[in-house]
Amino acid sequence: MATTTVPALAIQHFEILKDEEIAAPIDIVFETILEQMGPYMESPDGTSLQMKLEAWPGGRWFRDLGSNRGHLWGHVQSIKAPELLEIQGPLFMSSAVLSHLLYRLTAEGGKTRVRFSHRAAGLIAPEISDGVRVGGGWGKMMSRVRDAAERAAKEKK
Repeated sequence: MATTTVPALAIQHFEILKDEEIAAPIDIVFETILEQMGPYMESPDGTSLQMKLEAWPGGRWFRDLGSNRGHLWGHVQSIKAPELLEIQGPLFMSSAVLSHLLYRLTAEGGKTRVRFSHRAAGLIAPEISDGVRVGGGWGKMMSRVRDAAERAAKEKK
């Protein structure tokens, strides 16, 4: 019987926080978040990630590659449209990692404040453990949400 000794891996963590004001009503912003996390989610190069988001408690958030292939990114922990969406899971990290995403929306007149956080802990790859790359991705996501929600709000007028 062979025994292998593996060096201990350190638990890493990161926290990404975003606070955005979007010039659109809260219901439009919430629906736009669901769209951008689902069918409109893209990789940094603009390629569709083929994501599905089942927007109910316990619903899956996953990458659907067809033919029963894909990646589970997380489950909806809590949803209270149009004010709250929480998701827990490994997200894009294929290792022993737990992430928590939180979108908290507040109506402020005709605008919406979105407070977003992504907190993760576990065996996070060194190239993303500082959160910089991940934070940039969430920044692009928030820009897409803002642009799409503000465009939808103008079209609705």
